[in-house]
Formats: sequence, C-alpha cells, structure tokens
Amino acid sequence: MSLKKLLLLLVIVALFISAFAFDLTQYLSLDVLKEKQQQLNQLFADYPFTVFAVYFVIYVVTTALSLPGATILTLGAGAIFGLGWGLLLASFAASFGAFLAFLSARFILHDWVQEKFGDRLTAINRGMERDGAFYLLSLRLVPLFPFFVINLVMGLTKIKAWTFYWVSQVGMLLGTAVYVNAGTQLAQISSLGDVVSADLIGAFVLLGIFPLIAKAVLAFLKRRKTFKGYKKPKSFDNNLVVIGAGSAGLVSAYIASAVKAKVTLIEKHKMGGDCLNTGCVPSKALLHVAELAHNARNASRVGVSVGKVSVDFKQVMQQVQSVIKDIEPHDSVERYTKLGVNVEQGEARIVSPWEVDVTSDVDGKKETKRITTRSIIIATGAKPLVPNFEGLDKIDYLTSDTLWELEELPKRLLVLGGGPIGCELSQAFQRLGSQVTQVEMADRLMGPEDDDTARLLSERLNAEGIDIKLNHKALRFEQHDGESVLIAEHDGQETQLPFDKVIIALGRQPNISGFGLEELGIQTNKTVSTNELLQTNFPNIYACGDVAGPYQFTHVASHQAWYASVNALFDPFKTFRADYSVIPWVTYTSPQVANVGLTEQQARKASKAYEVTEYDIGDLDRAIADDNAYGRVKVLTKPGKDELLGVNIVGPQAGELLAEYVLAMKHGIGLNKILGTIHSYPTLAEANKYVAGEWKRANAPQKLLTWVEKFHRWRRS
Repeated sequence: MSLKKLLLLLVIVALFISAFAFDLTQYLSLDVLKEKQQQLNQLFADYPFTVFAVYFVIYVVTTALSLPGATILTLGAGAIFGLGWGLLLASFAASFGAFLAFLSARFILHDWVQEKFGDRLTAINRGMERDGAFYLLSLRLVPLFPFFVINLVMGLTKIKAWTFYWVSQVGMLLGTAVYVNAGTQLAQISSLGDVVSADLIGAFVLLGIFPLIAKAVLAFLKRRKTFKGYKKPKSFDNNLVVIGAGSAGLVSAYIASAVKAKVTLIEKHKMGGDCLNTGCVPSKALLHVAELAHNARNASRVGVSVGKVSVDFKQVMQQVQSVIKDIEPHDSVERYTKLGVNVEQGEARIVSPWEVDVTSDVDGKKETKRITTRSIIIATGAKPLVPNFEGLDKIDYLTSDTLWELEELPKRLLVLGGGPIGCELSQAFQRLGSQVTQVEMADRLMGPEDDDTARLLSERLNAEGIDIKLNHKALRFEQHDGESVLIAEHDGQETQLPFDKVIIALGRQPNISGFGLEELGIQTNKTVSTNELLQTNFPNIYACGDVAGPYQFTHVASHQAWYASVNALFDPFKTFRADYSVIPWVTYTSPQVANVGLTEQQARKASKAYEVTEYDIGDLDRAIADDNAYGRVKVLTKPGKDELLGVNIVGPQAGELLAEYVLAMKHGIGLNKILGTIHSYPTLAEANKYVAGEWKRANAPQKLLTWVEKFHRWRRS
C-alpha cells in the first residue's frame, strides 16, 4: 500500500475512533434531537447561513465516515430547516458524503481488490460497466440495504464515479424526503419505527425493483423494434438451424441433438469445414511428413545412416488426403444424420429472423426450400485474407485453402506472412525440399508472441535454411522475363524477391457476406457482432467460431458452440455468458510454441504486475536423450505468489506440456501443487515440475532459512 493510501486510511480510522472515544455519537439520537430542537430552531433563526453550513458539514462527515446517526440528521434537517430547505440540505449532504466514502474505498482498496480477485470479478465488472446504474438505483431505493455498505462496496467495483454520484442523488431522494417530512412533525415521533411502516418499506421494495423492471421493459421494446416488419411463424419446423458445418457448427448441431431438439445443419461445401479439409488436419499431416524427412536427413548425427533422402511430393499430398479421408467419417453427413440432425447440403440465406432458405442442386437444377426455426446459429467460419496487391491477379498464388492442390514441390517458395500459419508452412516446405523465403513486414516473426519466443523460433527456422526477410513490406507482384517476382520495400528501398510459387499467409477473415446478414441488418464489424451470450442484435440469432471471433482457434469455436447452442435453445429460461478466461493456443512448428493466459507483452500492456520464472529445456534429461534439447518453459505468476497468470512454452511437444497448466489455471492450482505432484522420469513433463522448483527457490523464505541454518549448526555442536 502506498504512503498516500496509508495516510488516508489512518486519518479515516482516527476520525472514526475519535467519534466514539469522545462519545460524539450521543448527540445523534432521537431523544437529544427532540430535547435540543427549540435551541437549534432559535440558532437557525439567528444565524441561518452559519447553522445551515455547519449542519451540512456535520452531515457530510457523518455519512463519509459511515457513522451511525445519518437517519437522525435527516429527521433533524426537517425539524430545523423545514421540508424545502431540509430536503435540499439532506439530499445533497447525504449524496456528497456517500460520494466521499465511495472515493475513499476506491482510492485505498480498489486496486488491491481488483488485483487479488480480478479473475473472479470479471463478470461483476462487466455487469457494473454495462448495467451499474440500474443496480445501484435499485439498491438506493430499497431501505433494506445499509447505505454505508453500498458506498464502500461500490467503490471496489468499476462503476464510474460520476454515475455513482448522480444515481445516488436520485436514488436516495425519495427516502430522504420521507424522513425530512417526518422530521417536520418531530414531536409526534417516539421511535424511528414510527417513521417507516411495514407498508412503506414494502412500497420502497417495489419501487426498488422498478429500475430492473424498467430495464426488462426497455429490452422488450428494443426486441419488438428489432423484429418490427417481420412476421413470426405460428409454429416452427426446427428449434435450431445451424449455418456452417465446421467445428463451431458441428458442435452446435451435436449439442442440440443431444438435448433432443429438432436441428437442421446447413453446409454448402464440405462437412468438417476448414479444419478438416484445408486447415488443422492437412497442415498437421504435412508437418508430420516434413518432420520425418528432416529427421531422416539428420539421423547420421546419432549414428543412423539412411543414405540420400528423397521426397515424392505427389505421394506426400496423397498421404495428406488419406489422413483427411480417415478423419472424415467423424464429421460426415451419415454420422450426424444418425445422431438425429437434419443435414442439408446447399447454400443458406437468412430471409427473416425465423426463416432460412436453402438452395441445392437437384438433378442439375437449383431448388430452394424455406425452413422455419425458433433460433439460428451462424457458424460460417473464415477464409484466407488476400490483400489486393498490384499484379497478384497475374500470379498463380496459393493460400492455406488452395495449396493442397499442389502436385509438384516448388523449387523456390515464397511465403508471405510471419504468423503461425506462415511459420508452419515455411518450415514444412523447407524440410520437404523447397528453398523457402519468408517475408514479414514487422521486425520479427510471430508478432503476438514475446520477443524471446520469436527469437527462439527464428533461430531454428534460420538454422534449417529458411531465408527470413524481416522489415520487408510487400508492394506488388511483377513478371520479369517469365519469372515471378515480389517487389518489397526494405529500409526505404525496393528489393526484388523471385519465386516459383507464393503462399499468401496473412491471416484469415470471417465469412460474413453472401447469406443474408446485410439484408437482414445483422450488425458486423469485421466479425459478426455478438454480446456475451453470443447473440447478435437479433436476440434469437447467434454466432460462434471464426465468424464471431475474438479467437480463431478450432477449440475456441467448439467452446463457443456450447454456449451458443445452449443459449439458443433455453433462453430466456437459462443462459450462460461465454468464458474466455483460460484459452490455450499452439503453433505446431518445431519447436512448438504453446501459450495459455497472459504473455509478457500482454501483461505489460495491461499494466499487470507479474514475476517470471524460466526453465531451460536444454537441461532436461528426456530432451537430451531424444536429441531435442532446445527451448524453455516460461511461467508468469503474481509477484511473490504461486498463482499462474500465463505460461509460454517453446520446445518439443510444447502443446502437450501445456495441458497441465491449462488444467491448473482453470481450477486455481498453483505452482506449489505442481511441484508437489510426482512426474514420471524421464519425461518431457518433468519440465513443468522443474520450473515450479525454480519458482520455489526464487521465493524461498530467506529469513526463515537463516534460522534453520542456525538450528542445524546448533545440532552439530
């Protein structure tokens, strides 16, 4: 705690204790008020401005320090100043005092509370930012909640200070008026129970829930406005229609069928989407074959000679397709039909909030049928981002979607992009025998990763012969004497990079056009815009997966699909807010790069205090035995504590090693428990235990160990 915070806390505590030590609260009782009323009335008549100002200050201080007696002061305001001036004084003094208490709590405790419990308070913080005014107004209107508790607790949330003040001013006005008015008839009051009856408290409670009712009414009116102009069917063919049979769509349909809902899944191309057909599955199959070729070439280092290694690229691509064929049944029409899903193969178009047209080829003719549904899930995925470079239309370029059509290995391959896809494909083709030039406009590869992570990976890619061109901005493509050339800008000069084939690997963009979103008015901003329930601006239309963001990972698409489908099927009876608190991601290069939680650069950007602990995989027995001793495990923890904030692993099987940390972060397990867990020897997983040991040594209680050393010295004497 800073010196300023400590001083303020000491001042508040001193004033609070003094109020009781000098028995000042004895003057804040009903009997004393009634006894002194005539004297106070006379003082006000003689010195109106002075008495008003002094009373205002006393009221503010009492409220700010959360001292008992605010109710008596409110009665006194009515008894001394009358209804008009009394209400003016009490209303503003109460609000200003509450505001000071709020600011004090925020200044002294807010940062500490948010740092210590920030992960658990995420949902509350979002709720306060979104609907804090409604919640506070309800609490202010109901006299069942002690106002001083509200002041202090609200200071620990992220509600805006101005919002707290004006809502408090409005919310406390009615209750203040009741007490001020009662104070004008002070002689008739024998106890505070005479002021507020059970009926009046009941009325306040009803009034307190009014803001929440108003919020629900506003939501209802907004919903009606959204649906205005569309005729809702009297009955529906389906509970749910899912557009897109990639990871998000398949999981959505699966869950709907599992809970016995009538669901239709629409796919215009191939079941399994990008992940099965052009993304995760084929790329990992290609990486596997490339690793076999790389290991074979380098086997002589450990005494195994296999002679000259040759790659039959056509057979490699056949193997990739074979892997797809083996996995295809998991995502097939037949499987999902058996699960109870109605699968439609054709182009979908949303024509109303409850209607979807499906256009299919039937005997060479286009036929369209209309399906009605209570809810819709948009799971249309994403496609490679291909900027409109000058001259690109004259180049037979490849993307992560189209490269699987290659039949010959490019002799000179240019990969445009230094992200995960670009790095994976660069390494795979280099190992298969291409001479790869990788072009990145930034000053390093893997921009979202930490500097040391990018450096470790770049060193390996360079060592394998990939020509990495950093700080090269692609300008245009040209043909020079029948040769394809990329013109890039480097250090202010244009440079020429010749190639035989080019892969554009500059990321992916969501598929948000061509199926009725624009016509219906569904809001988009690069992705389909959704709330925490994954609803679009039409509350019965949801989106999940790459088309919704914010992460473009297959496992996140599946994760979102659970929330979208359950919410679509059970809203308004039960809904769930999507949870992104523990998201792992892996780049499948060699070495692999695996993350969960915060990276160092993310922690710095968020001004999050952290402590770094590392373990060098080069020292790990199993990695040495496997001739793969390269990389490190890096763990971010809260300073002085074993609570995990993030983990980054660069090394062999990093994606598998990460699973232990994903489990730990999800369930609040710290490094101490990982250290206390037996890990088989010799395994790569021991790296997780060893990094926990490094953290333990760095955080060892040195003073205690000094006394322990003295204890052992005494025992030797």
